[in-house]
This record gives sequence, C-alpha cells and structure tokens, in this order.
Amino acid sequence: SLGTLVCDLEPSTILASHPNILEKLKLCPALTGAQQDALNALLLSGDTAYGDPSRWDLQTLQDLGPLVVVLNQTTLSLMAEAAREGFRRSVAAAYISQGRSQREKSPMLLRALAAASAASQPRLQRSADRCQSEPITASNIEDIAFLVPEELDLCLSNDVLIENLKDVVNLPLTRQVSLVLKKKVDESFQGSGIPEEKLKHLGILSRLYTDKEISQWQVTCSDTLSALLSNSGGPWNDSQVQQLLSRYLALGGSLTGPLLQEIGGKRLCNLQEEQIQQIPAAAIRTAGKLNISPCSQSKKDQLYRKAREAFARLANSPGSYYCQIQPYLGGAPAEDLKNLANAGVAINMDLGTFLALNPEELQKLSVTNVKHLLGENLPELKEHEHEPLVVSWVQQQSQQELDCVLDIGLQGGRPEPTGTASPAATSMTTVTSPMPTTPASVTSMATVTSPMPTTPASGTSMATVPSPVPTPPASVTSPATVPSPVPTPPASVTSPATVPSPVPTPPASVTSMTTATSPVPTTPAS
Repeated sequence: SLGTLVCDLEPSTILASHPNILEKLKLCPALTGAQQDALNALLLSGDTAYGDPSRWDLQTLQDLGPLVVVLNQTTLSLMAEAAREGFRRSVAAAYISQGRSQREKSPMLLRALAAASAASQPRLQRSADRCQSEPITASNIEDIAFLVPEELDLCLSNDVLIENLKDVVNLPLTRQVSLVLKKKVDESFQGSGIPEEKLKHLGILSRLYTDKEISQWQVTCSDTLSALLSNSGGPWNDSQVQQLLSRYLALGGSLTGPLLQEIGGKRLCNLQEEQIQQIPAAAIRTAGKLNISPCSQSKKDQLYRKAREAFARLANSPGSYYCQIQPYLGGAPAEDLKNLANAGVAINMDLGTFLALNPEELQKLSVTNVKHLLGENLPELKEHEHEPLVVSWVQQQSQQELDCVLDIGLQGGRPEPTGTASPAATSMTTVTSPMPTTPASVTSMATVTSPMPTTPASGTSMATVPSPVPTPPASVTSPATVPSPVPTPPASVTSPATVPSPVPTPPASVTSMTTATSPVPTTPAS
C-alpha cells in the first residue's frame, strides 16, 4: 500500500518491516547508502524468502533482480564461488543486448563479484609474480571481465590482448580493468605508435587517451574515424573529439556526410572556422539534419553558405529546398529569407527555426515576409511575442500593418503619423491665386478679414481689419493663410498669413501685426 513511498523509508523502518518489503524495494530507481546497508542486513538475517546467502545459487541471484547491484562485499563473499561464477558469466553474456542504463551498472556488479572472489582467495593478492588462476587465452577471453585488475595484469599477455582486442572491448569492463588493458596496448606499440588498423578496435579504451596522446595517432581513413566516434565505445569529451578531428584533417582526411552525422552538430560547432571551410558541400548534402544552433553566428553563416551550395539543385522546388536547408537557416541573409517567403508555396516555418534566425537579418523582414514564411504557424508568433527577437522586430513595424496583415493581436508597432496642424498654428502662406508685386519691404503678421488701406510710410500697426488688405509694394514677410486669389509677387516674399481676399501693395516698408475688423487709415512716413 505504500507504493513508491517505500523508496523514502528510513533504514530503521526497512529493518523492522516484513521481509516482503524487499519486493517493493525492487521498484526503487535508487537507494541511499544507508538504505542499502539496511537491505543487506535484512538479507544477511536469512529470514527473507531468499534464505541464507551461503545457500544462494544462480537462480536466487536472478530472482533478486535489481537488488543484486546493491549487495555489499559481506553478502557477496558468503555466496558459493560456483554461484558467483555462474552469475558473472550470465551478466557478461547479456551485456551486449542490455540497454544503456543497465550496461552502466553491469561493470560495477562484475567488479563487486570479482572483488568478493578475490577476498575469498587471499593467495591471489599475495602473488606478485605469476597468475594464480587459468591464464587468459582466446578460448576464455571473456574471463577478463571477471578478474580483479591485479590478477588480470598477471594472467593476460599483451600478445593475446592485441590479437583479440576487438572482442575484449565489447566485454563489460570496469574503468580499473580498462586502465590495465590500455597499459598493455601501449606497451605493445611503444615507440612505433598504435597501428591504424588497431585504432579502429580500441572502443572503450580510446576514451582513456589524453588529447596529447590522440594528437599522435595515425588517423587517415574515414572508416577509422567513424569507428572511433561510434557511440558503442561510450562518451567522448569535447576536447578529445576536437583533437581527433584536427588530427584527421591535418593528415589530409575529408569529412563525409556519415562522418558529420557521427560528429553531430554540437561538436561540429567546436571546429575552427578554417576546418569548417574544408567541409565539402557534398558532405552537407548527405549528412542529414544537423543541429547547429550551438554554433557562433559566423560559423552558422559558413555552414549556411555550404548548405545553399549543396542544395542549389533543388532551387526550382521551394518546398523540397526548404526541407533540406531548414537546419542551416540560422545563417541565412535577409535576401534569401525574402526569396523563400516569396517562393509562391507555403513554407510553414516552425517557430523554433524562426526564433533561431540571425537577429540582424530578421529585423530586415517585412510584415508580409514574416506572414508568408510562417504560414499556418503564424498564430504561434503571438505566443512568443515577449521574446526579445520578436519584440525588437515588432517595434520596427507599422502597428496598422501588424493589425491588418497579421491580425493576431501583436502590439508595440509604430503608430501612424498624426493629421494636419491646428488652424491656430502659424504657417507659411498658401497661395491659390496670383499676388501683386511688393516694391517695398514689409513685415506683416495679421489675420485679415477685410481690405486694409495702404501704408505710405514705415509703421507698426496692430488692428482688426474687416476689409481687404492692399498688397505692400516691398518684400513682405506675412504669416497668413490666403483662401482667395493672391497675385504672385515678383520680389522676395515670405508671407505666412491668413488672407481671405486680395492684398493691395503698401508703398513703403511696413511692419504690421494686426487683427482688424474696420478700415485703418494710412500712417504718414516716419
């Protein structure tokens, strides 16, 4: 009834529980050290369904299932040697077909079984000069997985290891055993270096070599590089892969499509730009989809240019072209993106690809470009409207266009320009008909609704004039709006004014700021 809560039980609770608690503990993905100690104590009591450990056989160990991996040395050492030996062989035989998680646990279990065997045979530990058990040969090569490192070193000759290297690396090897095997490989080729044919079969052992050691390998064949990069040998670290690829390229190797797939997009990004430049376009064409999102922008640009060359033959089929070029669009310039948008077929770019575009190039796309690129995925853009890339793009677009063209509710675009200025504002003269010439200089700022007599001399007047204003005979600066015909002056006139009727010319220079509602007599010259 406890269900998965059993995995959180205190060690004391496990000890005080009914022995059937073991069956529930099998469901736990992991147990703490204290819980494992309590489990072993419960098994050592002999009061469980599995009985006393000294009477366990192969079937008992198989029935324990996942609990076997938490058995401690005390429990394992109580088992009969025949039971341990039979179980070790069954684990080794099943190793190749196991999943990744179980393959990681198997070497630890074998190491524990080997240590228990060593503890029950002290004479093996006392020997420092010869193998105390049966020497390893091609016929019993799988026994390598059952020996403790010290015994393995004495019982396995270098020659037998090199002759059977391909089979040895497929065994469930612990790190300690692997280190012994690496030492023997190095001893066998000391001075000459490991032959390329043997490099192909290093498997898990290859991961133990340093960057400096890898830089001395003779990796000239693509098959060798492919074998070394295979996941079956376990994980590489990035610096090892970088050194391995650098060595291969330095020796004249060429990166093919399958090799690029083995390398993967992430590690491809770790190559130097000069090395990326060496990748043939044909390799991109046969590499399948690579995730180059971790690359720097300059490397994305490089890879995009190579991909564009690789898939150029599909240019007349936009749909097919897009499917192939899509992983590399993070390096595409705006012009190429516009061409895709205007290809006349639905691209339906997913938002992941859209948000991975070069930010600088994305800002150059119009609202219509984006609509055509996203196609049926356009509504998803609203869900990502707070992404910095989307925010900056929206801010550069017309809000009216965002509303009318996209119609998905994006906000933050540029507002439309405002209307015409207020009538009260001062504006330059709007002339719809000729204005008489102005022979004298007149500065006039007026709102005129009726004619105003001419001013024969220089004067300053502020009045409301309900009658027409005669045109000044000199250059006039007059802020006014003239809705009725005004003759064009032959002299220089800057006239911002509102004049509803013809303006006669004053004979002398007049500075006039007037608001007039009745005729104003002329002012004698000063």
